[in-house]
Formats: sequence, C-alpha cells, structure tokens
Amino acid sequence: METLIATPKTDKAAAPKTVRSPWPRFLLGRLVGLVAVLVMLIVGTFLIVQLIPGDPAQVIAGPDASQAQVEQIRQEQGLDQPLFTQFTQYVGGLLQGDLGTSFSSDLPVSQVISDRLPFTAQIALLAVVIALVVSVPLGMAVAVACRGNRRKWLDTAFTSVTAILGSIPEFVLATLLIMFFAIKLKMFPPSGAATLDSMILPILALSLAPICTLARVVRRETASVLAMDYMRTAKGRRLKAVRLYARHALPNLMTSTLTLGGLVLTGLLGGAVIVEYVFQWPGLGPGILDALMKRDYPVIQGVVLVLGILATLLNLLVDVVLGLLDPRSLRGKAGDA
Repeated sequence: METLIATPKTDKAAAPKTVRSPWPRFLLGRLVGLVAVLVMLIVGTFLIVQLIPGDPAQVIAGPDASQAQVEQIRQEQGLDQPLFTQFTQYVGGLLQGDLGTSFSSDLPVSQVISDRLPFTAQIALLAVVIALVVSVPLGMAVAVACRGNRRKWLDTAFTSVTAILGSIPEFVLATLLIMFFAIKLKMFPPSGAATLDSMILPILALSLAPICTLARVVRRETASVLAMDYMRTAKGRRLKAVRLYARHALPNLMTSTLTLGGLVLTGLLGGAVIVEYVFQWPGLGPGILDALMKRDYPVIQGVVLVLGILATLLNLLVDVVLGLLDPRSLRGKAGDA
C-alpha cells in the first residue's frame, strides 16, 4: 500500500516581492540630466562670442588699433581658426580649469570669479535660508488662523500684501530700501561691503520676493492639509499644537513647497546680479555688468557658466531633499528621467 505524500504547493502570488530602492535609478537619471545641462551650458557660453555683435579682436585691440594689430590679436586668440577648432580648444581649456583671460584686466577669468564668488555666495545663501525660515512658519500661521473661513480679513490682507511685495522688481526694491533705510533713516550703509551691516539691505532685497511667493504656497498647502481626515483625527486626540502642526502637517506640505521653492530660489541667483549692482556689492553682479559694457567676452562666458552650474546644483539639492522627506517622489522623478 503506497503512502501518498502531499507536497505543499508554492503560491507565487504570496511570495514576498523584492522592493528595489528608487535611489539608484533616481541618481542615475539626475546624473544624466546634469551632464546634459552642462553640455548645453558649455555650448551656449561658447556661442556668446559668436552671437554678440562686433569683432572680439577689435575690442581687445581698441578703437585706435591698425588692421595689422587686429589681425595679430585674432591669430593670438585663435579667432581666425574654424569654429569647431575654437570649440574644441574652449572645451579643452574648461576641462583643465582654464576659463580664459579677461580682455580688460588681463587676469585669468577663474581668478576674477574666485575673487567675487564668495561675496555673491554670502548674500545668496543667507537670502535662501531667510526665505525658507520666514515663509514656512508665516504661511502655516496664516492658514491655521484662517482655517474654517475664519478671520477672512487676515487672509485677504495676507494675500494682498504678499502679492504686492512679491511683484516689485529687485532693482526697484533695492532702490527703495536705499532711499528709506540708508539715506533717510541712515540705519545702514547704502553700498559696499566694508561692514557686516552692509549685508542687511542686499539680503532683504533678495529675500523679500521669495518670502512672499513661498508663504502664499505654504498657506495654500497648509489649508489643504488641515482639511485631511488624518489631521482631524490627530486634532481629535488633543495633541499639542507644536506636535500637531510640526509632525503631522509640515512634512506633508513640504513636497509641493520645495518643488516650487526650487524654481523660486534658482531665480534668486539672477536677481542677485541686479541687486549687487545697485548696492555695489563686490560680487558677480557688478563683474558681469562691467564685462558686458566692456565686451569682455571671457568674463561673460565664465560668469554665465558658473551661475548656470550653481542653479543646476541647487535644483539637484532640492530634489535630493524632497526624496529624503518623501521617498514616493523618487519613483515619479526617476520615471521621468
């Protein structure tokens, strides 16, 4: 008599699925995007010399130079060579850290940028930090105070004031700040970087518009989060206000806030160029505007390239922070790459 031994059937559907981390695919996609942006920046900055009207050799030689002197400079700078040869030489110089030589000061462009970049980094980074530190609590506070259609006057005043202040161009705001705080009240110096208090007005001019824009986004997102069922449940448990809003509301509104915030804060770099020029802050702003007036093409190329790289890295940093706060966003971003 044979004994039948039943072998257990393996249920493939019940087998645990291996969940792969989305980080490798996300980082690979971002690396490919970073390389593509760098290629476009290099091609764009190279074409600056080709697209700007005027003869670069004539600019270097000066208006009183003879044709022979212009031709000699053209040969020395390689401007008489084919376009592709000029491009390969330009890329080769970049790979070696050589951004060229300034026409006006005869200094290496890398030195010109390294002397000015720390001043731009000071006010830009502080403006970014202040914009985030002020806008997030401000937007959340207004949303909490106005939840359930309460205090409509506060909501209307907040929306109107932030819309007006956020629409003022940086150079207009910088001029108004100088007139009021520097000339009339004499509280801060109108220009220069001799003292620490000379940073206050440039940082305020840079951060005010991002504060208004981000605060409105945070206010809208907070209002949406407060209407969720889990927030009603958490509130019904009579949690303390700090724990309720900081632990349950803040993480869920930061995704969309940082997504838009990355664009706003990237635009802050462009505004820094104008603000620095108004306050005569010794950063990249006066440097590139002075180079434009003198047609100093290597300096223009170098500054545009550096600002483009900084903006790209800032967007990458925002994406990484979003991934740390909400890993679900990595799958969508990795799929888009």
